[in-house]
Amino acid sequence: MTGAKWGAGISAAERFLAEIEAGAAGNGQLKPGLKPGYVLAGDDIFLLDRCRAGVLKAFVPPDLRDFCLSDLDLSNTTIFEVLDRAQTPSLMAPFQVIMIRNVRQLYTRGAKKEEFAALDRYFKSPNPQALLLFVADFLRITSDARRMELDDKNRFERLTETLGEHCGMVELARVNDEDAMRWTVATAQAEGVKMEPDAARELVDALGADMMMVASELEKLLLYVTGKGRITLGDVETMVLGAKQRTLYELTDAISARDRVRALALLHGLLNSSDAGEDSAIGHLYMLARTFRQMLVILEKNVRDSRAIWQALWQGFRIPPFAADDLIKQARRYKSRRELTRALRLVARADLELRSSPPDKRLVLERLVYELASEPKPAAPAWASAQLSFEG
Repeated sequence: MTGAKWGAGISAAERFLAEIEAGAAGNGQLKPGLKPGYVLAGDDIFLLDRCRAGVLKAFVPPDLRDFCLSDLDLSNTTIFEVLDRAQTPSLMAPFQVIMIRNVRQLYTRGAKKEEFAALDRYFKSPNPQALLLFVADFLRITSDARRMELDDKNRFERLTETLGEHCGMVELARVNDEDAMRWTVATAQAEGVKMEPDAARELVDALGADMMMVASELEKLLLYVTGKGRITLGDVETMVLGAKQRTLYELTDAISARDRVRALALLHGLLNSSDAGEDSAIGHLYMLARTFRQMLVILEKNVRDSRAIWQALWQGFRIPPFAADDLIKQARRYKSRRELTRALRLVARADLELRSSPPDKRLVLERLVYELASEPKPAAPAWASAQLSFEG
């Protein structure tokens, strides 16, 4: 993929990998001109992994990995110990690669004057047989620099003013949707498979442009279409869980709109398209419960647009970007917290019933969806409850 015009993140990674490849001599030694250290700035795991893999390929022979590679964490190792290791030649390997994680420890409370003074001394006379990689994954560098958070901008400037004085700065900005789609098409093409544009878009949209997941799912798709030579939209919808989630959000849309006929039709479509058929019922219940909990948070925090949803829903509890506006609209159809907690109780009851090995799992799900899509029965007034109690 070298030579393609990519966005900031992939471009930075490609330049770094090209520099590393050019700076490695055949025997794993540094060539003059390669910097003694690099800062990999950004939290994009996909790009960080690509950079790490490129360095290992260039400098760390597989049979010497235990002697060449050090993974150190500044939360339990001091920078003085890191630099001492870098300065000490290895008796077992001609070259050392030192990965330094938790770099934010250098920028916590306190001036850290001694630590930065030690770094200055080391880089004035670095060991030519060692390469230091500082992993600054506490930064979130957006694909559009104008949208970068002020705190992240300040942290990046601090990194540049300190480690950037001696190291190459590699800005691993998040991969945007357009680059993610182009990457999937190019990667499939490199494997001799044509990926249709609609399939690439669906894959990226369904996974929220999470490149680690995109790469993993693309690998499965390439195996799935072995011999066919083409990845279609249907292949993505069949194989990728995130694509199946679209139907789930269509189901909750029908439920929140109290459209029982459409809701039941969508449920049957979900069950028929699942590899495990009605045996996938527990998984569908889990996703329904998760979606109703997300709607409950949206309603309680009065989320009105997709920009605010990322603050309301914490990491690990977020939704695919394509579903944000739809889920906000669905949540606002419920008049109160009570209606959503009722839905969660119904899902919990169905979950208990499914785990009790009912004779027909499909019937359990149909009854659940019918009840969820029905108007809740009004609660009996207090005086009526009291009268019944008295008569009893």
